[in-house]
Amino acid sequence: MKKRVLAMAVAASTVALSGMAQAEVKIGFLGGFTGGIESLTPPIFDGAQLAVNQVNAQGGILGGEELVMPTGDTTCSDASAASNSADRMVNTEQVTAIVGALCTGATIAAANNAAIPGGVTMVSPASTAPAVSDLDDNDLVFRTVPSDAFQGEMLAKLLISKGIEDVVVTYVNNDYGRGLSDAFTTAFEAEGGMVPESLAHEDNRADYRSELGTLSASGVPTLVVLAYADTSGQTVLRQAYESGMFTQYVGGDGMVGDSLIEAIGADVLEGMIATRPGSPELPGTDMFKAQAEEAGIDPSAVFAAQAYDAAFLLAMAIEQNGSAEREGVSEALRSVASAPGEVILPGEWEKAVELIAAGTEIDYQGASGNHEFSAKGDVPGVVLVMAVEDGTFTSKGHVDL
Repeated sequence: MKKRVLAMAVAASTVALSGMAQAEVKIGFLGGFTGGIESLTPPIFDGAQLAVNQVNAQGGILGGEELVMPTGDTTCSDASAASNSADRMVNTEQVTAIVGALCTGATIAAANNAAIPGGVTMVSPASTAPAVSDLDDNDLVFRTVPSDAFQGEMLAKLLISKGIEDVVVTYVNNDYGRGLSDAFTTAFEAEGGMVPESLAHEDNRADYRSELGTLSASGVPTLVVLAYADTSGQTVLRQAYESGMFTQYVGGDGMVGDSLIEAIGADVLEGMIATRPGSPELPGTDMFKAQAEEAGIDPSAVFAAQAYDAAFLLAMAIEQNGSAEREGVSEALRSVASAPGEVILPGEWEKAVELIAAGTEIDYQGASGNHEFSAKGDVPGVVLVMAVEDGTFTSKGHVDL
């Protein structure tokens, strides 16, 4: 009998230990795995997953628990899909926090319909529209990428600096397109430029020749396309080229993808100008680059560094909060992201854990910048100049105007 009791105790202990070993803390990832940015999403996810892998390789989270990242597809443009995926994350997966979403409309839908009611902190690495700043979010929605209010201004100044003073604009008719178009047009005209025609277009249509005809009637040779590389932006550029209406193409961050060049042709897009959020020249930038390359990830992929920072910041916030509970994460996020504190750089998870355990304040200086969140969860940023050269989008440095 004693042997049987002992065996049962050992078995129970083994089950308990096994349960502890398999304990998980979840940070969800909401991305456009299908739809307008489907070619851009995988490297963004890879950036976030790199942070998760580093946490687990360096002892795990909250005393050795495994950090996992379930995913949800927002399709980028379908608010219902975004809401449903977010609802699954919040109420079924029981995530503590969320990296994402990526497209602005998806982030707003996910936040309003699931994350905010569920008290879940979100950090988007790619939602750039100014509308995100205006959410009534109980301090739950942040982003590691600058607002399009900044990108639009920088794109306008870039074109003026190149002697381009007249443009026509077409933009995808959603929060992203409208926000970036408004910011760009306001800044461009303030700099002395002229926009004789600006037209919204609906995503996922097969024909934009009517809009292009209206735009080309102005006689302006430069077409600014503020849309997505895998859907309307691609179709607009193809049909613009086929018609011979324009000689210069310009895009925003949603157009910066080599899938666009592969679909339309490198010779057609040679010399195309675009802007995208980038990373400042800081120690964390080089560290992330080396770590990403070692992991087989392209560190220059659009929003990959911002996604890494979003995931690493949320992991540190959960660690500082001391549990997988949702309450308190947003406050802890502001704490670990901001000065003063001992500096934590990308990949320094063990150091962060030791300092948090000792009660020492930390200040994360990341792969895409030092994320001093504003009252609205926004960050300052850097905008890169991109140009199509030899069949690929190539960085030409920061916009410094």
